[in-house]
This record gives sequence, C-alpha cells and structure tokens, in this order.
Amino acid sequence: MESQTTQTQKLDTKIKEKPAFIEEIWEHRKEKWNLARIFMLIISVLAIGLSIFHVYTAGFGTLSSWQQRSVHVIWALLLIFLLFPYKKGKKFGVLDFFIVLATLATAFYMITGAEAIQSRQGNISNNDILFGTIFIVLVLEATRRTNGILMSVIGVFFLAYIFLGRYFPGALAHPGVGYDRMVDHMFNGTLGIFSAPIYVSSTVLILFVIFGSFLMKSGGGQFFTDFAFGLFGNKTGGPALSSVGSSALVATITGNGAANAAITGSFTIPLMKKLGYSKRFSAAVEAVASQGGQIMPPIMGASVFIMAETIGIPYIRIALYALIPAVIYFFIAGMMVYFHAKRLEMAGIPKEQLPDLKQVLLKQSYLFLPILLIIGLMIYGYSPMKSGFYAILATIILSCIREATRMSLIDILAALENGARNALIVIAACATAGIIVGSVSLTGLGITFSRFVIDVAGGQMLLLLVLIAGASIIMGMGMPTVSAYVILSVLGAPALIDLGINVVAAHMFVFYFGVMSGLTPPVAITAYTTAGISGSNPTKTAFYAIKIGLGGFLIPFLFVYNPELLLQGGDTTRIAIALVSAFLSCIFFAGALENHLFGALGTVRRLILLASAFSLVMPGLLTDLIGLTLAIFIIIWQKKNRPFAAEKSGQVSG
Repeated sequence: MESQTTQTQKLDTKIKEKPAFIEEIWEHRKEKWNLARIFMLIISVLAIGLSIFHVYTAGFGTLSSWQQRSVHVIWALLLIFLLFPYKKGKKFGVLDFFIVLATLATAFYMITGAEAIQSRQGNISNNDILFGTIFIVLVLEATRRTNGILMSVIGVFFLAYIFLGRYFPGALAHPGVGYDRMVDHMFNGTLGIFSAPIYVSSTVLILFVIFGSFLMKSGGGQFFTDFAFGLFGNKTGGPALSSVGSSALVATITGNGAANAAITGSFTIPLMKKLGYSKRFSAAVEAVASQGGQIMPPIMGASVFIMAETIGIPYIRIALYALIPAVIYFFIAGMMVYFHAKRLEMAGIPKEQLPDLKQVLLKQSYLFLPILLIIGLMIYGYSPMKSGFYAILATIILSCIREATRMSLIDILAALENGARNALIVIAACATAGIIVGSVSLTGLGITFSRFVIDVAGGQMLLLLVLIAGASIIMGMGMPTVSAYVILSVLGAPALIDLGINVVAAHMFVFYFGVMSGLTPPVAITAYTTAGISGSNPTKTAFYAIKIGLGGFLIPFLFVYNPELLLQGGDTTRIAIALVSAFLSCIFFAGALENHLFGALGTVRRLILLASAFSLVMPGLLTDLIGLTLAIFIIIWQKKNRPFAAEKSGQVSG
C-alpha cells in the first residue's frame, strides 16, 4: 500500500517530445558555431521551407499537378539523405555527400525543365531517361533508409515484373515493356511515381501532418492525455484505460503508431508498471492503443486520404463510415483492460493524483476546436487541403488564449520543422508505392491478379477474405500502413469487389489489416517500440498485444458480413441492432479471453461465452437471440457461483 504522502502527489502526465533542431540551435545561440550546428541549421531551414511551401500552396493555390508533386518528392528526398545516413547509426559520410549532389542535380533538371518534361510524355529524350533513372534509384534508396529494405525490395520486384512478365506463370504473365516506356510512365507523367499516393501526399497528407505538429506544440496532445487520465484514471484498470484513451486520441493527430507509442508510451508505460501491471501487459496495452489511432476519426492515418482518392468518396464520409468500427476496436481493448484489472483486483489511481477533469475542460478544451473546425469545414464542402490550412491558422490563434499554450516564433518554426520531418517516412513510402501503382497500371496486373486469387479461393468469400487478410499482414510487416494499403488496394481490394463485397468494406478490409500488421511478429514495429520502453521481451509483447487487440483482426470480417457497421446497406433500425449486438459481443468476447465476467469463468463458461460473442455478430435476428440467450445463461450461472468465481479470480495472471 502506498503512503498517504505518495497518494497526494500530483501525477506527472507531461508529454515530452524530442526538440526540433531549430529549438536546439536557439537554446545554444550564444555558443560558438561549429560544423555540426551549421549542418543542423541547413536541415532545419530545408524542413521549415518544405512546410511553408505546402502551407502556402494549400492556402493560395498549388502548382501544376506534375510540378507540385515533383517539388514535394525531390525536396523530401534531399532532407532524407541529409537526415538518414547510408548506414544506420553512422554519421553523414562521403557516399551521402555524392547522393545529395545527385539529388540536387536531379532537382535542378526537374524544376527548370518541368513543362518540357511533361510535354515529352510518350516521346522522352535521352536526358529524361538518364535523370528519370537516377530519380527512381533515389526514391528506392530513400525508402530503404526510412522504411527499411523490405519496401525497397518490393519496389524493385514490381519494376522487374515490368520487364520480365513473360517469365511469370499463367494469368500473371505479360509480354513485357521496354525500358524507355517504363521511365516515361514512372517519371514523365502522373501514372507512376507521381500517381495517386504522391498526389495525396503532396496536397492533403503533409498538411495534416503539419497540423498535427502544430496541435502537439500548442498543447493539444497534452489536453488529450489530461482528459483521458481525468476521465478514466480512478476507475478499475484506470492507468491502462487512460493509456488506451490518451494514446488513441494523440495517435489521431500523429497518424503513426510507432511514433505515438514513443511519445505517449514514455510516461504511460512506466506509470502502469509503477502501479503493479507487468512489463509485458503495459507495453502491449500501449501498442494496441497507439496502433489503433490510425483507424480513429476524425484525423486518421495517411492511408485513408489515399482511399478517398482511390474510390472517389470524400474523406469526411470515409471518416464517418470508419467511426463505428474504430469505436468497437477501442471498446474491445478497453474491456480487455478492465477485465484484466478486475481479475487481478487492480485499483485505480487516487483522485488526488489525477488531473481535475473540470479544470482540464475549462482551461484546455479550446485546443480541440481546430479539429472541430476541420470537421465542420469538410462537412460544409471545403476540401481537406483548405480545411487543414485554416485549422493550422486556428491552432496558432487559439494557442494565444492562455500563456501556458501560447506559441512563440520558435515554437511555430519548430512545429513547421517537425511537421516536415515527421512526413518524410510516409513521403518516401508513397513514392515507392507510386512505382508499384505504375507497374500495375502498365502491365494490367490488377485485373489478372484479381482473377488469380478468386480462382485460388474457388469463389468462396470467406477463404478469399482469409487470403487477402494474410497478404495484408505480410505486406504490412516492416513497412508503413500506407504502403501496405496501396499495394492491396490495387491487388486485393478489386478481387473482393469482384466477388460482390461493398467497395467501402473491401478497401476498409485491407486497410485494417495493414494497420494491424504493426502488432504482428516478426516485424511488429509498434509493439517492439513499446517493448523497448518497458524492458519486456519484444516477441512476447507483440503476441500479448495481438490478444488485447484481437478485436482489430475480427472487426474487418464483421463489417464485410455486416456492412451496417460501416453505415452501408441498411436503415436506421438495422444499424442500431447491429451496433448493440456488436458492443454486447465485445463485452462477452473480452470476458471470455480474460476469463472474467462477474468473477472467474472456467473453461466451460468461457467457451459458451465465446460462442455467445460470435453468435451476436453473425448476421440475422436468430443468431442475435441465440447469442443473447447464451450470455444471459452465463450471467445467471456466474451470479449463483460467486464463491467459485471469487476463489478462481486471481489464478490466471497476465
């Protein structure tokens, strides 16, 4: 039992972000300049310039399509080669210097000859072939440095497929394409590297990343954290529930599971450990919550912007369709945490240590207004790009309300720098994703692959879903969600649609499994990040995260068979029934997994409760009645066997 002194201490929930280079330079401005600080200044100026370019074009108009996208990519490549050395952990070296020179030369050629390059599409020059080849190599190398070797290898594979198609088996074979035509397709137009992923990245995505950086710098992330701890902190399982809530909210503005885990996990994980949770459990909870932030509206991960462009549905409608599944995901995670705490009799945090919820809302809730502004503007008809521009301005203005959140000039510059730097990994991934999209469109692979997987699945929907789910998880290993989504959106989603699945459900299906790949070994980047913070075994943490976040693997199957959960294909009554059934199923599913519902369950009751959970989410009124009957039966049984439940409640430890 903690002492009274400890109980009355105020809980420290401060989010500590790594300072931007411009902040470090300003802090040491009176010190003598050296080469390292000059190098930092160059990077800082370039990053701030990239953000200013995108904020300006969002507010006052973009360049022509190819120019906007090419400036976006080449500027990002230059920053990547300055920030990410050839060998991880090494300093900027001679090879990096020559790669930077090659990038600058290519940038000069692309910027000064932009109109001429586009006019030669279909009849490219030798210089186009030379610089186009260099540009493709630079994109693949930048992707290797930022996203790992796997994504680059996949890019190379799809390039090879363009030339070696005749050697592939059956329906996947094609006659092959000449080198000149490949470069023309990838470089001179907007069907290859500069296709939809980079279009979205150069207009909407980077702007929302910059907005997220401004919101974090103004204290918006701190508001989310204080709000979650004030709301859940003193409840059963409060520390872990607060972690789920705060990480989910912060992840909506970071858009990156691993990045969010590093930001919020630095205090939520030590706090959970301090209050008695195991290292593995603490890390797994944070991983599940951080990764799930990408599926939580209103500001979701980068993939959703690309999804909106791909299927031609406004982003705000995609966010609306995604709302119920996202709430279900976090509800399951929260119930898992709650039952885990009940089973181990874990108390909440004393109220004296927690942020005062009323004070948090009174003093900080205005920081949420920019997000409401984005939603309102998009509903009113503004583009996501213009909405993001106004939201950035609103964030700066609103931060001035209180001195504690007021942004100085250095804070604004730091937000611009961090925004650009945070976007680099996704920009590189989108560029290589463009290579993949270009390869698919150039060779006709999308149509042939759809026929191929449908034939393999024998036309069976469930088998096809399992195959696509497995492919999505494998594709997502070691690469950002956006990369996995782009690949499967042009290969897997069309196969699902051809078999009669709703287009929104098909794209959401591959998107969800791309997100969940951040938790699945052997390359569970988000789970490994949280394991590093907690000091737990990375692989065991990842498997435990899968258990806590198991709902995330089941939800895509649920909304394929119950499109009402995506607000598709049903009236209000059917949507309401599907929603109630889903939430009841979540409770019983979590209880069965954690072996607790009004006390310990035991094997037989766990199996019956699991059957109840699955029955409730199957389409049809009969299955709902069966599931509800089974659940009521278990609840009555548990109430009559309280002594047995109490005796068993602490036997299974997490």
